[in-house]
Amino acid sequence: MEAWAEDQGVKGSMVTFLADTRSELTQALGMVLDDEGVMEVLGNPRCKRFALVVDDLAVKAVSVAGGDVPDEATFVEAMLGHC
Repeated sequence: MEAWAEDQGVKGSMVTFLADTRSELTQALGMVLDDEGVMEVLGNPRCKRFALVVDDLAVKAVSVAGGDVPDEATFVEAMLGHC
């Protein structure tokens, strides 16, 4: 995750990348992507594309891509508007 943050130019910033290798956070947040199309192609459930703005342990904004919500709504530029 550190290499990804560095590649994206956000290492050391207020943006934090988190790994969820056992899908514990994904499940707790209700962000499991397990529709039939995904399962046919990828073979196992994945995490929906989403972004959170968290301030002092309080969730201030949530954006989940899919349906009428474009991926761009989860990009940092869009989420910074909630800070």
